[in-house]
Amino acid sequence: MVERMIGNPAPRFEMKAVLPSREFGTVSLEENMKKGRWTVLIFYPMNFSQSSPAELTAFSDRQVEFAELNAEVIGISTDTVHAHLAWVGIARKNNGPGGLNFPLASDRKLAVSRDYGMLIEEEGIALRGLFIISPEGELRYQTAFREDIGRDIDETLRVLQGLQMGGRRAAN
Repeated sequence: MVERMIGNPAPRFEMKAVLPSREFGTVSLEENMKKGRWTVLIFYPMNFSQSSPAELTAFSDRQVEFAELNAEVIGISTDTVHAHLAWVGIARKNNGPGGLNFPLASDRKLAVSRDYGMLIEEEGIALRGLFIISPEGELRYQTAFREDIGRDIDETLRVLQGLQMGGRRAAN
C-alpha cells in the first residue's frame, strides 16, 4: 500500500552534487532547512537525454525568480557527479544545458529516488518528478510524470507562491 507523502516530513537527504560553479560539493535538505529556505526538487531520468536539457535550462533561466521566493532548486538524477560535470559543460546549441544556475545532485545509491517514489527499479533511473518542501521540512507538493513529459516552470512558480501565501488547514 502506498503511503501519503503530502503533509508529512520530507525524506531527508544529503548527496554529492555539481554546483553552479561547476565544482563538486554536497546538497542536503537539512542545510536548506537551517537556512529557512524552501526546497524544489526536480527529478529527471538521466543526462544526455533529448528532453532533459531544455527543461533544466528553463528552470535555470528562471533561477532568480526562485531565489526571490527563498527557494533552492536541486536537480536529481541517478547519474554520477562526473557525468553531471561533463553534461553541464555541453553548450545549449549542442543539446546540452551549457551550465546551470542550480546544483545537480547524484543519486547513485538510488536511495533518494526510492524514498521519494521516483525510482524505476528495473532501469535504475528516476521518473520526472517535482517536489516542493517547506523550510520546516514538510512535503507540501508533489507531481510525477513519465520520462517523456516535461514540467511547466510558470506553474511551479505559481504553486510555490500559493504554498507560501496559503495557511495551514485547521486541525480536526
